[in-house]
Amino acid sequence: MATVSARNPADRLTEEQVLLRDTVRQLATERIAPRAAEIDRTATFPEDIRQLLAEQDILGLPFPVEHGGVGGDLLTVCIAIEEIARACATSSLILIVQELGSLPLLLAGTPAQQTRFFPRLASGTALAAFGLTEPEAGSDAGALRTRAVRDGDTYVLDGTKRFITNGSVAGLITVFAVTDPDGPKHRRLSCFAVEVPTEGFRVERLEHKLGIRGSPTAELAFEGVRVPAANLIGAEGDGFSIAMATLDRSRPGVAAQAIGIAQGALDTAVAYARNRRQFGQRIGDFQMVAAMLADMDSQVEAARQLLYTACLEIEAGGPEVARWSAMCKLIAGDTAMRVTTDAVQVLGGYGYIDEFPVERMMRDAKITQIYEGTQQVQRLVVARALLGRPGS
Repeated sequence: MATVSARNPADRLTEEQVLLRDTVRQLATERIAPRAAEIDRTATFPEDIRQLLAEQDILGLPFPVEHGGVGGDLLTVCIAIEEIARACATSSLILIVQELGSLPLLLAGTPAQQTRFFPRLASGTALAAFGLTEPEAGSDAGALRTRAVRDGDTYVLDGTKRFITNGSVAGLITVFAVTDPDGPKHRRLSCFAVEVPTEGFRVERLEHKLGIRGSPTAELAFEGVRVPAANLIGAEGDGFSIAMATLDRSRPGVAAQAIGIAQGALDTAVAYARNRRQFGQRIGDFQMVAAMLADMDSQVEAARQLLYTACLEIEAGGPEVARWSAMCKLIAGDTAMRVTTDAVQVLGGYGYIDEFPVERMMRDAKITQIYEGTQQVQRLVVARALLGRPGS
């Protein structure tokens, strides 16, 4: 029997995107979904899923063809993320963070840097991570304390990074550090491509988390780590602008993950409502349950269509990229939390135990309201865009 997601219209997608969507959906259903509960239960990074995504060229989607990638645009990458997240949010993070950690190089890297780093990342031989957040600097990226001091033809990095997704399994981390402590807040930072393992680098700890439990979230220490000056991304002082531009393009990936989680929960709730009988009829035939399902479906589709529009606007490079990026993450994250919570309610007691995946999806959904900028930050971005428009 067809799932709810199979009925979603694809009018806005190209034939190639529809083919990709259907191919990744089948792969996720047959190969990833059966692993999802164990990945969550053991809180172990799914190396087999990484290899699967690499073998299928899915990890190559964000990278240029000339460097061994697929050359997918933002919408294409988001389609793949959604389909993987529908089966397993942890597994979708492998692709999300491969793009996130590479975006500084894609946006501001030199041709030589891209030629050097992208082939390994596109093939999935190496994983990337994004080293921005610190214990005292989350939403306030300008407050970073990690230092990078020039010493001849190298920079010496000292500091700590916190909540770094895939930080313990990555081979390349784009690290943001202070190079001009006395400069203006938005010119204090620079960005570096740090290849690990390297002397002075260590993983201090892995976090025990509510959801996305198979994705390692690491605290990283840099003590006298030497990075070649050739690994500086952009110019000194460009770090803050690179970080913000990166997040503008990476937040749609989080939105896609949120939509995938919500769709997976909706699919499960619909199947359960069709088959579960109480008082002599399907529970889906009770008006209150039917209304919940209708609202869930409408909310997921609305979030998806906003994401599609946001991807096109961001690719076009218009003046409101930050607004579109913030809006799609805001709506998708809130939708994921609401829809997964309602899915648990539809399943009742079965929704609260791990016999069905909705309790895991509810736990996984919460992070989409937090990372890559909290929902409160997204609302500030949207409000500032509105208030900064010329008066009519």
